[in-house]
Amino acid sequence: MPKKCLSSATKRTHNYPVRLSDIELDWLRIKAQDAGMPASELIRRLTLGKPLPKRLSKISLATYIELGRIGNNINQLTKAANIAIKVGYSPPADPKLLSELLELLHQCRRQLACVDVDNSDDDYESEEPEDDWQAEEG
Repeated sequence: MPKKCLSSATKRTHNYPVRLSDIELDWLRIKAQDAGMPASELIRRLTLGKPLPKRLSKISLATYIELGRIGNNINQLTKAANIAIKVGYSPPADPKLLSELLELLHQCRRQLACVDVDNSDDDYESEEPEDDWQAEEG
């Protein structure tokens, strides 16, 4: 969903036509897809000096999601332990230990969210566009 413009000065009302070859257009689409944004936003950020958002690698994203699932399970265990204590039964696990474990898990997820993609990908992107499509032809 597009962001709402707060003032008429920031409302985007102008079009700026750019001519691209088929190869350049394909390259732009690939770069935009890699950045996870529309081509227009990519062009805007690159030309106006706005920083591009950091992307997570597929492995980091999958790990982040799995850690979230594990966190949900730990929450359920903590709830069961607290209910057992209230009812007067011995808890299935130590609630303090579960809380510490959950905090460590959240810390891991926060660290994963701050990790950049491999440096090998950055080296590839720093090449000029001509190198990219010329290598694919031959």
